[in-house]
Amino acid sequence: MFKITVTFALALLGSHLSMASPTPENSHLGKRCTATISSASDVTAANLACTTINIEAFTMTAGETLAITGLASGTAVNLLGDVTFGVSNWAGPLFEIGASSDSGTFAFNGNGNTFDGQGASYWDGEGTNGGVTKPHPMLKITKGGGTFKDVTVLNSPAQAVSVGNTATMVVSAVTIDNPSKQPNLTRYDMQSAGTALGHNTDCFDVSASDLTITGSTCKNQDDCLAINSGASITFSDNTCSGGHGISIGSIASDKVVSGVTISGNTITASVNGLRIKTDSGATDASVTDVVYSGNTASGITQYGVVIEQDYENGSPTGTPTNGVTLGPVTFSGTNTIAVSSDAEQVYVLCGTGCTGTWDWSGLKTSGGTAGSIICLLNLTLPCPVGHDPEVQCTIVDLLRKNFAVWQSYRVQALVALC
Repeated sequence: MFKITVTFALALLGSHLSMASPTPENSHLGKRCTATISSASDVTAANLACTTINIEAFTMTAGETLAITGLASGTAVNLLGDVTFGVSNWAGPLFEIGASSDSGTFAFNGNGNTFDGQGASYWDGEGTNGGVTKPHPMLKITKGGGTFKDVTVLNSPAQAVSVGNTATMVVSAVTIDNPSKQPNLTRYDMQSAGTALGHNTDCFDVSASDLTITGSTCKNQDDCLAINSGASITFSDNTCSGGHGISIGSIASDKVVSGVTISGNTITASVNGLRIKTDSGATDASVTDVVYSGNTASGITQYGVVIEQDYENGSPTGTPTNGVTLGPVTFSGTNTIAVSSDAEQVYVLCGTGCTGTWDWSGLKTSGGTAGSIICLLNLTLPCPVGHDPEVQCTIVDLLRKNFAVWQSYRVQALVALC
């Protein structure tokens, strides 16, 4: 049922007491009333009607988005019960929230309640790469900014939360829970308990600026954080487990990431700890001013820290390309990374786009093997005195150094002469 309560003021005009005709309020500011959503049919009328919207427990119609969008600036949205999304093989998203303008704000409070995407009815081990169609992302933050807090996102069919705010946004106390050993409930051939069938279940996919994600928990089978583009992004005091670690990228052509701070996070039982990846062949893109501070990772099975410029179709090629500027990168304070016995502490594969000062003084690694730092610099320079002046020297500097002795490094200083 959709319920709206409005209180009108009385005005005394001369000697007559009369009800003042309600003046339509600026839609940007919204109407001072409260709306209650307890079914899919309530949504359209409620979207822009009130500055307080309460969502009660119900099951959302399969194949439809619970769209709380076009919100007047200052709107408060409260989740007062658990919402379960009906199962249907469609594109998604399942839930969307956003303001009516790029500068508008809203405050979402989940009050500890849950959005349940029933992911186990979709999981087939293929994610968004194949198999059944999976609605994704499960939850999408779009236009405007403000706060989004205190909610559990349970069993996302694929990617969990997409953040695309256009004004300053703080996301906090969000728990994303995709059980790592949950069988598919609809296919007999995949009901093998102990097999992780969730795939592409990234917790936070970010294409936004002026964003803070803090105090949140991610249990999944893919990236805890994946930054695709944006500036002034802080990811702090979060817990990540079971997935691929904290990532910047993969960075595609024409995408820019700058001013990223990754601090105070705990990563456990994951494939990677901290990662930057740029697409093979990407051009006109950059990743600059990245700071890691006070992060802890343990139980890492592949790479503690990995920075690579060879990502293609979800996998590395082993050959870096040169179209993405990457650096500077700084490890400050103490970042403690512990990897398993068959993992590598650090792996870096750079093309000529790696540049600036890379300061590793705040990184402490243990376990596994040291790994390698490979910077492939292809430069064509005039040969020095004593060589035929008609000959040009092609320099390929393939640097492999033990990470333990590699603390501070300026890529551009690697090769000055041929």
